[in-house]
Amino acid sequence: MNKSFVFLASSLVLTVGQVCAQIPAQQPPIFEKSVSNLRNQRYCEVLLGKRDWLKLEVRVFNTQGLNLCPEAQWNVLTKESIVKAYNASFAILNGPRYWMMDEIQAAGNTVNNVKSSFGGIEMNLRATIQLSLLKQFIGSKKFTPNEVARTTNFVYRAGSTIYELTSPAGEVYVMQSYSQIVNPALNIKDLPVLSEQLKLPAGWTYRSRVLDESLSLVANGVAYVLQDNLANSYQKR
Repeated sequence: MNKSFVFLASSLVLTVGQVCAQIPAQQPPIFEKSVSNLRNQRYCEVLLGKRDWLKLEVRVFNTQGLNLCPEAQWNVLTKESIVKAYNASFAILNGPRYWMMDEIQAAGNTVNNVKSSFGGIEMNLRATIQLSLLKQFIGSKKFTPNEVARTTNFVYRAGSTIYELTSPAGEVYVMQSYSQIVNPALNIKDLPVLSEQLKLPAGWTYRSRVLDESLSLVANGVAYVLQDNLANSYQKR
């Protein structure tokens, strides 16, 4: 099963004859919780999947704020033991990973007290992903965005270096975390020249740049997240 998995306010006016109905713009979220000093901080995730006909629901549990994913415990954790303990269709061990933003702000259902312990590693429910089962078996899984249900603001401070993928259509995705899943030796010093290790699809580009001003990536209920061939994760701007 693929390891990889990741809102715009709008208004619409419809006029029929003399009848006019307006759908109001979505209100920006009020963030209730924030965590700072995250850049290059280690974390791990467990993804629990449940199949329902041709749909998949994946719940994402994360060590952020609870622990730094103890290596000894993480190394002995198995997907099979998690599937059995939680009666899941599948489980994915997603880590170790390292954050690339400076701060995370959260609101709504993203702020919750739903916790589970996996092999003694405590984790909190952070997001839910809805996927088409057909999508998982047709075509490439890398460089393909998935919808992740969460309400967050990823803050990258002025003066920070960010790493971006740009699609052939001009869509920009900012790295939210780098991974040691595919390359266990990967570290933050490798990121400026990561293109040497990436297998970019035709028309895609990778670059690093230093921010002149702070950048906020707000997901108001849904974030669009993709992964590269090294399992590094990026969120759409």
